[in-house]
Amino acid sequence: MNSLTEEERLQLHAQHKKKRDKRICDRIKAVLLYGKGWTFQEIAEVLLLPNEAIRNYTDKYRALKKLRPKSGSSVEKLSSNQSRQLEDHLQAHAHLYVKDIVAYIQLTFKITYTIRGIRNGLQRHGFSYKKLAIEPGNADQQQQKE
Repeated sequence: MNSLTEEERLQLHAQHKKKRDKRICDRIKAVLLYGKGWTFQEIAEVLLLPNEAIRNYTDKYRALKKLRPKSGSSVEKLSSNQSRQLEDHLQAHAHLYVKDIVAYIQLTFKITYTIRGIRNGLQRHGFSYKKLAIEPGNADQQQQKE
């Protein structure tokens, strides 16, 4: 693995510029430095990470071209019918907080989710958070026009 192709090196540099996740950036730096001939100990010292972590990063990249910390999210707990029912509910009812959606799922389907899990699932299904506009409770229309 001590030698990366020029194409791999350029691809890793481009990925490093785009990524916001510090963990993935550290993995990319470890692979690039190892490709330049640095030892695990030298890389670990520079990145302030354990030697074994650097070894794991480079081994996983060599074997699987893997840079992400996890392989992906867990299996969907809701059936496709339940998922459709949840989407219909969310289209009809605006929830201010994700914790309210978690409570709705718990009450309706008897399935427990974490707030983070629901937030990620909603993003995968195309939902996004939009901050509500604040309106005064007792607005005087005449004063507003002036």
